[in-house]
Amino acid sequence: EEIESRQESLVKLLPNRIHPSVTEEEEIVAGWGEPPQFDFQPLAHWDLGPALGIVDFETAARLAGSRFVLFRGAGARLERALINFFLDTAVRKYGYTEISPPVLANRSTLEAAGQLPHLESEMYRIETDELYLIPTAEPQLVAYYRGETLTEEELPVKMVAYTPCFRREAGSYGRDVRGMIRIHQFDKVELVRLTRPDRSYQDLEEMRSEAEGLLQALGLPYRVKRLAAWDIAFQSAKTYDLEVWAAGVGRWLEVSSISNCEDFQTRRGKIRVRSRDGSGYYPHALNGSALALPRTFIAIIENYQQADGSIIIPEVLRPYMAGQERLT
Repeated sequence: EEIESRQESLVKLLPNRIHPSVTEEEEIVAGWGEPPQFDFQPLAHWDLGPALGIVDFETAARLAGSRFVLFRGAGARLERALINFFLDTAVRKYGYTEISPPVLANRSTLEAAGQLPHLESEMYRIETDELYLIPTAEPQLVAYYRGETLTEEELPVKMVAYTPCFRREAGSYGRDVRGMIRIHQFDKVELVRLTRPDRSYQDLEEMRSEAEGLLQALGLPYRVKRLAAWDIAFQSAKTYDLEVWAAGVGRWLEVSSISNCEDFQTRRGKIRVRSRDGSGYYPHALNGSALALPRTFIAIIENYQQADGSIIIPEVLRPYMAGQERLT
């Protein structure tokens, strides 16, 4: 028993196998739209937001410390509009089931998803209860079926969740200290699928297309990057990043990662599928951000800013903001 326990502990330290299509170099595989052109100097979000009274960094720092943000007024409504638009699209257009999970997870949930033990230093831990604030909804959604056996008729399982996400950003000291590009608490809508191994890479492309569709609907120029082998997350076999252009900071910002983890997480979580012939197998688990805030928020206010200091609200968000067309 002691040997088995030791073996299990060692296995948890091993990352997933990399898919053969992944190389040592990253590659831009697609893109959409053109960065906007201005006849004035576009402002960064850390100037735009406070000037309009929609973002308050000073109060956030007073309430919680550095690397936090407070949205107020129309800024809070815009963020909520984005979340609702993302959720509604996933449920109504793409056929996902909405889940509202706890933002606290136990150790076994995070181990099943491959978040622990290697990301422990990046997580906020509540020691008295041995619970962690989740860094993403992915572990909660993957572990929804932990220890269960599904039938093939139930596949693909498609779940979507909005949650706040919490990250210590211990390894990013000195990076992106201005604004809200890299913060300790942020909102995100996450997609997860459990699917047959023989079609999981088709699902990966579908999920990528779903995330791209959101950016296109918002009119935000973006590019798709296939990550290099050295840059892929511990649990992933293949990952695409979607990066959106933000005119004020003049940078591409990652707003989505879409990954196929194959059976890495389902083996850890003991999630099986009973096939029609009576045999069993581990389904493949995929996850993707659709999308992450506040970087999407950043791209909107920086790309849609006007010379008079106002910001045009993308048309698809106006129904969620009582028809409001501009932030002024």
